[in-house]
Amino acid sequence: MNDELKRKQLSKYKAFATGLFVLMAAIFIVTTILQKTHESHWIGYVRAFSEAAMVGALADWFAVTALFRRPLGLPIPHTNLIENSKQKLGDNLGNFVVSNFLSSETIRPYIQKIKISNFVGEWLSKERNQENLIKNISDIILDILNKLDDSEVSAFISKKVSEITDNIHLNQILGNGIIYLLDKNDHQKIVTNLSKQIKEYLIENDGMIQERVKKGSYSFIPSFVDNKIAQKIASGLSDFFREVEEDTNHEIRSLITKKIYDFSNELKEDPKWNDEFKTIKNDFLKDDKLAEYSNDIWNSIKKTLSTELQEEASSLKKYIIKNLNEFSQNLKTDENLQNKIDNWVRVTAYKYILKNTHQAGNLISSTVGNWQGKELSEKLELEVGKDLQFIRVNGTLVGGLVGLIIYTVSHFFL
Repeated sequence: MNDELKRKQLSKYKAFATGLFVLMAAIFIVTTILQKTHESHWIGYVRAFSEAAMVGALADWFAVTALFRRPLGLPIPHTNLIENSKQKLGDNLGNFVVSNFLSSETIRPYIQKIKISNFVGEWLSKERNQENLIKNISDIILDILNKLDDSEVSAFISKKVSEITDNIHLNQILGNGIIYLLDKNDHQKIVTNLSKQIKEYLIENDGMIQERVKKGSYSFIPSFVDNKIAQKIASGLSDFFREVEEDTNHEIRSLITKKIYDFSNELKEDPKWNDEFKTIKNDFLKDDKLAEYSNDIWNSIKKTLSTELQEEASSLKKYIIKNLNEFSQNLKTDENLQNKIDNWVRVTAYKYILKNTHQAGNLISSTVGNWQGKELSEKLELEVGKDLQFIRVNGTLVGGLVGLIIYTVSHFFL
């Protein structure tokens, strides 16, 4: 019900209560005049009823009016109560709401009924909701991307990269990485593959080896001897690397592993390597180059995101829809996930409400306290004024009946 309708109803009931008072006043005047010219007993009873009814109507009109304003504008003590006591009223109302509606005992039964997982699962499973959700998120992200200052973002990326790299010791990272591979024995795959490649190279290039042996031999050595030596060398080398390839415990593997361990420890501990990598890093990440890299990175990210978010069937949106469908299905079927989410929501809501109950009380208190006194009186009168007019009506009728009873008793018994 809007305020205009409430005002009309209030005016209507005020007019009714006031009209009843005017009627009692008219009856009193008429009966007073009639008593002087007529001796009928009923006139006295009617006059007593109307007289007491006027008193009751006036008394209750004063009481009702004193709540909202000064009766007849007179500065009578203890009137205009709402305006004069608005801060106390706001404090009491805030405390009442907090104590009776936001206590732990009151809100716990409602919190325990919260089961949001099924609702969210059902909502997310609908294609229209998915489209609206993705569209809204896309619009928000696009709006943020368009409003961001590209130069500021690039400078931020450049600054963060510089801060991160300043604290990074590349020699230790590389050394630890090599040791990690050695501890897992993954380097043996490299040794095996390298041995295989060398073996096959020696077999396929047997003629080249012979030419090399002939070229480096003495002129007095017969060519068949050179060929024999070349074959032995090629065969020996290929057999050696075949052994390394096939034997995982070959001694050359252990020697290679030891050498790599030694190099890794040297890489981590020798200051010269730290200086070398720092020099490389500084050359690669000079301020002008870093600014250029950061700008390129940001422009690439921005362009890619903008394209993906604007296209209806982009890879990003398909990926999001796929994950939304999986998530909604899990929400509807996975009881363990449902319980985790629902319990988290309940506990969070319960803690948050209890933690901020005083804020609700302060909000009510400050809101009421900040209202203009006249505004507050008008608001309350619109809400309860109609019912208060019945107090005036009842006061008129009850006062008349009491006056009639008193007149009757005094007339017959006194």
